[in-house]
Amino acid sequence: MPAFDLPLSELERHRPAPEEPADFDEFWQGTLKEAAQWAPVVSVRPVETGLRLTETWDVTFRGFAGDPVRAWFSRPAGADEPLPAVVEYAGYGRGRGLPHERLTWVNAGYAHLLMDNRGQGDQYGCGGDTPDPHAGAPGGPGPAVRGLLAPRDHHYRRLITDAVRAVAAVRALPGVDAARTVAVGNSQGGGLALAVAGLVPDLAAVLVSAPLLCGIRRALDLTDAGPYGEITAYLAVHRGAGTAAYRTLSYLEGVSFARRAHAPAHFGVGLRDTVCPPSGAYAAFNRYGESGGADPRKEIHAYPFNGHEGGDAVHVRRQLDWLPEVLEFSPSRG
Repeated sequence: MPAFDLPLSELERHRPAPEEPADFDEFWQGTLKEAAQWAPVVSVRPVETGLRLTETWDVTFRGFAGDPVRAWFSRPAGADEPLPAVVEYAGYGRGRGLPHERLTWVNAGYAHLLMDNRGQGDQYGCGGDTPDPHAGAPGGPGPAVRGLLAPRDHHYRRLITDAVRAVAAVRALPGVDAARTVAVGNSQGGGLALAVAGLVPDLAAVLVSAPLLCGIRRALDLTDAGPYGEITAYLAVHRGAGTAAYRTLSYLEGVSFARRAHAPAHFGVGLRDTVCPPSGAYAAFNRYGESGGADPRKEIHAYPFNGHEGGDAVHVRRQLDWLPEVLEFSPSRG
């Protein structure tokens, strides 16, 4: 795929004016207050994975509306001290899969919570285990268009709330250093991690690559690839629904969450990404932390010849080098 978005020199200066509703903060404060009525953790059950160097538990916590959400929680076997926790969010259409699929962070010495995506898990990977009982509002079949016509009904209101509650859940688990909790994600997971950074003021760090839901209006003009393509396909049929859809999406805009974030941030982006156009990632990065009056530590790594895969394993290695320094963490001494 050839480069199709802004050239890098313009991306580095790309700071579109915020397009957010006046009640953005009130909307999310109210949503999270409702979810905080319930103690986060419902159950923690050890599971046998066949892995000798990792201990894993099947965790159920309460997310949006108190709904049960599943997750895998893992720690290095034999680790006694409280460990920094990495909360990881999966990509679009993917569930939590099987507990041995994602071992990078636990092998690096962290406690690791992998959140299931409610109502997803059927597009690729090894499935999910969390239904979405609130998915009956008008909209299309894909998560990006479920409840598209009203902010309170949209799938991502529920999923972002789950993501915030996952942080509360991991902090309540034994063997976790709650003060050093990190949000990590790629694609949809990157969008969720960025939302968490904007909604959880004491997050220790955030690692975001190829984030979905950033620069949404521009992305809808640039690409027909899913998930944005699902939205344009819906609006192509429902020709009078554009105003309502854009209003809903304004409450989900990753740049708005990024503006409110405080934690040190590490970004990655492929400049030929037609799924999550790079201008969205740069808009979020360039405005990251600006509403807090501080100047949080942040860096971004661009991969000029890569698409949605971005830096792939090369970028993960950069994350592995960056995070211990930010957290002042060494697995050898805890």
